[in-house]
Amino acid sequence: MSASTLLLVTATSDQRREHYAEVLTTIRSLLDGEDDWVAAMATVASELHHAFAYFDWTGFYRVTKPDLLVIGPYQGGHGCLRIPFERGVCGAAARTKATVIVPDVEKFEGHIACSSTTKSEIVVPVVTADGRLLAVLDVDSNERDAFGEEDQRGLEAICEELGRAFA
Repeated sequence: MSASTLLLVTATSDQRREHYAEVLTTIRSLLDGEDDWVAAMATVASELHHAFAYFDWTGFYRVTKPDLLVIGPYQGGHGCLRIPFERGVCGAAARTKATVIVPDVEKFEGHIACSSTTKSEIVVPVVTADGRLLAVLDVDSNERDAFGEEDQRGLEAICEELGRAFA
């Protein structure tokens, strides 16, 4: 399976793990020598969005002020423009600097419905080595329970590299 192949939500853990490894290799190649943060986020959002069929909205929310996320590069329909740290799944990931997986957004108290079609979500923080939060990577799916451990591991690996490269 190549990184350009769309991976379906029905993929096994092994297939997901292999696909994330291929996507990470592609992202590393695309970002080799890149020093612009916005260009990097745009490239990562595009590459991820087009590699996974169950990624219906893929993008970054940037930390622009203490306790405020503002939309960054993304793929998919319109997203929320601003998200305070105290609201939603993105806010929870920003506050805790930890990945949040929501199998069913209707059961997440305080979920912000930027799209009525979203059923599940994963949000991964982009944190520098010194602990500074740069952004969160938000991925929404129109299928319930779309994200699992392999998605978490794969997306965290990508976000860890971004945190190191753009500290």
